[in-house]
Amino acid sequence: MEKSSQIYVAGHRGLVGSAIHRALERAGYANLIVRTRAELDLRDADQVQAFFAETCPEYVFMAAAKVGGILANNSAPADFIRENLQIQTNLIEAAHASGVDRLLFLGSSCIYPKMSPQPIKEEYLLTGPLEPTNRPYALAKIAGVEMCWSYNRQYGTRYLAAMPTNMYGPGDNFDPMNSHVLPALIRKVAQARQAGERRLEIWGTGTPKREFLYSDDLAEACIFLLNLPDEKYSSLLGGEEAPLINIGTGEDLTIRELAELVSKVLGFEGEFVFDPSRPDGTPRKLLDVSKIHSLGWKAKTSLEAGIGLTYESVRTQFEVPA
Repeated sequence: MEKSSQIYVAGHRGLVGSAIHRALERAGYANLIVRTRAELDLRDADQVQAFFAETCPEYVFMAAAKVGGILANNSAPADFIRENLQIQTNLIEAAHASGVDRLLFLGSSCIYPKMSPQPIKEEYLLTGPLEPTNRPYALAKIAGVEMCWSYNRQYGTRYLAAMPTNMYGPGDNFDPMNSHVLPALIRKVAQARQAGERRLEIWGTGTPKREFLYSDDLAEACIFLLNLPDEKYSSLLGGEEAPLINIGTGEDLTIRELAELVSKVLGFEGEFVFDPSRPDGTPRKLLDVSKIHSLGWKAKTSLEAGIGLTYESVRTQFEVPA
């Protein structure tokens, strides 16, 4: 990408999209295209087609999606599969129609089978049943990977699908009803510390293992991928295999260990009570990141440092004194 290239960041106000937008600005890219949801409804095909015809982006980061944790996925499965299918279908088709050079479709590690061998290689996609609690979302994202692959084969497009591990960072969703596990823990621990509580209940058994990637690290990985030289970039688009690459740290920890680390960073000294009647989700989701490591990218931010940075970004929101 040239510094003067027309670059569209879809979902620039979300956790991932905002990090990509900040990273592009820091790197000096001058022609960034963004639209709020009020300005452009990505679920509306006509609006999306008109937008691409007007702006003619050369590169697209597809970070727009309907996302949420276990509770949100269980409560509104139809919304998750419908809206994500609409958004990605409209964006990929409009990108093709307007001649976008490179497009990065961002999915999630939940696309892989629930009982996938660990660490999870890209080729494990569609080799087993999905985790039921987020299957509608996962199926929509799998369809996005297949669309990128199909458009590449039929139309000669150059669309790549990146599957990040669990994301966190400034701009995350901390709503207690539909946030993911790490922002939910940060909020719970911060509020428990503020209230002087000594016990804190957490969903599940605490035994599932999860991998976490700081949002700014993901942003750098995304820009790194779209800036690869043609030969290396083309090698990722495959032919016999999906144009898919994992992005993560290659390290994980249990939910109990995560809760203890959040407590350490935030200074909470109470105990945790785990509720095994609540769903655990997938037992383990550790990505194999050897492919992106071989290209020259590795995550830089430790989980402890990232939790601290994330907490500082919302400290006043939870009214926690310094």
